[in-house]
Amino acid sequence: MSLTRCERGTSLVEFAIVLPIMIFMFLGFVELGRYGYYAILAANAARAGVQYAVQSPGTALDTAGVTNAARADGENLSSWIVTTKQLCSVKGAAPTQCTIGTGSPPANTIYYVQVQVSGTYRSLLSYPGIPTNVPISGSAMMRVAFQ
Repeated sequence: MSLTRCERGTSLVEFAIVLPIMIFMFLGFVELGRYGYYAILAANAARAGVQYAVQSPGTALDTAGVTNAARADGENLSSWIVTTKQLCSVKGAAPTQCTIGTGSPPANTIYYVQVQVSGTYRSLLSYPGIPTNVPISGSAMMRVAFQ
């Protein structure tokens, strides 16, 4: 009987020790999920911006339209920065930065547009040793159509 009496509160003590660890792990998983969500959101916003830009050489020059398309897909997060680059490539060479003209490109030249969406992920809670603000970005590049 005395042996049973000694073990009566051990489960409660073990639970009290393990509970803070479980809560900390749960909150860590929530933070990882939120970070992954915003990373996917940034990549999708960049893809939406580049899809708008590559419709024609005219839309490739419309940086306001690209920014609006990226922000609309990225849940209108005004803190995100949308950067657009026009790139040119002679067939077989790596793309380099250039200015896209509204007319047809010179022979053997291919136009590309690259859109990068970047911002800062802010953690819900402050964890020791882990930064509260983490940079996050997404990038996409496509060939301009109808050239």
